Amino acid sequence: MTGPVRTCVGCRRRALNDELVRLVVAHGELVVDERRRLPGRGAWLHRDPACLVKAERKRAFPRALRVPGPLDTSAVRAALERLATEE
Repeated sequence: MTGPVRTCVGCRRRALNDELVRLVVAHGELVVDERRRLPGRGAWLHRDPACLVKAERKRAFPRALRVPGPLDTSAVRAALERLATEE
């Protein structure tokens, strides 16, 4: 692997950051940071919906992003579906 390596919060596998999407909390909402430039702590996730389900089940997002309480993942799910159709 060449380049930055990150760990998916869903499956816990390591991958190049080009294979993952970065998620951040912006204005209290979990959003996909497509340009990878938004400020704040980020969490990384494979584009695979199964990884999103695993992360939700483990309640990984609040822990990884260090925010209290649950986060709504509906915007992330929609973004992953959109990214899957673009590929």
